Amino acid sequence: MADRLPTIVGFAGTLVVLGALVWFVGAGDILAALSRADRSVLAGMVAVAVLWLCLWGMALRTVLDSLGAPVASHTAILVFSAAVFSNNITPFGQAGGEPVSALLISEAADTEYETGLAAIASVDTLHFVPSIGFAVGAFTFVAAGAVQLGRNLLFAAGAIATLAVGLPTAAYLGWRYRYELEAAVVRFLTPVARTVGRVVPRWTPPSPGGLEHRIERFFSSIDRVAGDRRSLVVATSFSAMGWLALGVTLWLSMYALGEPVEFSSVMLAIPVAMVAGIAPLPGGSGAIESVLATLLVATTGVPSAVALSGALLYRGATYWLPILIGGGVASFLGADRARGGE
Repeated sequence: MADRLPTIVGFAGTLVVLGALVWFVGAGDILAALSRADRSVLAGMVAVAVLWLCLWGMALRTVLDSLGAPVASHTAILVFSAAVFSNNITPFGQAGGEPVSALLISEAADTEYETGLAAIASVDTLHFVPSIGFAVGAFTFVAAGAVQLGRNLLFAAGAIATLAVGLPTAAYLGWRYRYELEAAVVRFLTPVARTVGRVVPRWTPPSPGGLEHRIERFFSSIDRVAGDRRSLVVATSFSAMGWLALGVTLWLSMYALGEPVEFSSVMLAIPVAMVAGIAPLPGGSGAIESVLATLLVATTGVPSAVALSGALLYRGATYWLPILIGGGVASFLGADRARGGE
């Protein structure tokens, strides 16, 4: 129960945030908008969301191939769903869920934990490349048609600039000073591991040399992925198609409500909203819906209730669907790991 408490508290916080958001916009208006949704279009929306999971799962498979840990396509898709599940139930989105995702990947691919961590880190990094391109292109179209750049569009411009400049700079500096970073991580983790070793029974903490070796394997795996240009191109292509599938999913959610919008608006809103995923709530819930609805209102002029309704439908397909699928996969891998440890 103690292990589940943070997740329970996180989801309780999510319900509070979403409840406050719905109350602020107008619960009656939102229910009225949702009641008008075209169910056949919603079915198509869910199908496109499944396509998104498949495309990004194939990106993971491509990266694992380059690391010498190949898995079948269906396995990669299911494991990626489990990785999304772990991101969706932990605070701070990907930052909180990636250690668990790495464990799930290493179990499915029967490889070292460091390889699984390098795989999911590489996939996440690759996803930023097409997202920046789509966001910049969409912002250009939206800004060209705007009479003036309002506060929300200026916020979007700032978020895009952060993605386009901050992330590549951080990645370059991290790689440029990877040996210094490795030494700092070893110095930090060694006393932490010793403390945990004194508390957790029958667990021997790794030595500083062991930690250094594990970190070196992680960086070696990253270097291996970066050196495989063909795999980078293929994985990035799958990622780009996945972003387009996400855009179609949000566009269909608005279309189902009888409010078709410009595709450039959804392709601007989605990458910017992903930045809100770092909020300290499971999967960034509440924050992502708020950003999506705000930018849809700012760029399309649809009523707030319709924009939030569309955001909720979109998140129903891209947030709750991976939880249902990935949760089952994660449970299976966890049970399999437990059996293997007996």
